[in-house]
Amino acid sequence: MKLDDRDLKWVKEPQLGLAGRMFLTPLIDGLTTTAKHFFKTARGEGFTRQFPEERPEFGNPLIYRGVHRLNKDEQGRVKCVACFLCATACPAHCIDIIGTEAPWDDREKYPQSFVIDELRCIYCGMCEEACPVDAIELTSLFDLTGASREEMIFDKEKLLSVYDITIDQEPMKSRSGLTKAKPTQVGPETAH
Repeated sequence: MKLDDRDLKWVKEPQLGLAGRMFLTPLIDGLTTTAKHFFKTARGEGFTRQFPEERPEFGNPLIYRGVHRLNKDEQGRVKCVACFLCATACPAHCIDIIGTEAPWDDREKYPQSFVIDELRCIYCGMCEEACPVDAIELTSLFDLTGASREEMIFDKEKLLSVYDITIDQEPMKSRSGLTKAKPTQVGPETAH
C-alpha cells in the first residue's frame, strides 16, 4: 500500500477535553462500583466468603473437577490396567505411568508407577473420560495445598489414599450414576 493511495484514510487522534484528560468518567464509574459493593457488604449481601470458616457449596459435587484419585477394584487392587490412554489424552502432559506385567490373571498390566503433577494439571477431565476401566476420577477436593512443589506431585500411593478418604462421600461414578454427594474436605496432613 502506498502513502498516496486514494483509498487510504488518515485518522487523527481525537482531542480530549478536561474531563477526558483527567479520566474523570472512568474514575467515577469505579468509585460507583466500589460504593455498590460496600453497601451490599454492609447489608450482608457481599461477595466475599470467609474461607475456610464459610465453605463454598457446589451444585453437584460429582461434576466438580478437583483432585484426582485412583480407584480400587473389589479386591482392593488398583483398577488401572496401564493402558496409557489417560496420559495420551492429557493436554497438559502431567501424567506419567510406568506399566509392568500384572501378577493377577484378570489383566495383563498394572501401573508400577503412576504420577500426576497436580500443579501442572488443568483439571479438564480428559483423563477421566479416556479411561476404559474407570480407574481415574476427579473428586470434589478443592482445598488441597502443599508447602512445596514436590508435595503436589501425587504418586500412586497418594492417589490411592485420596480414594480411601473420599470413597464414603463420593462413591465411584461408574457404580453410582449421578447420585448426590457432599464435597469432601481434606487438609495437607491427610493426603500425604
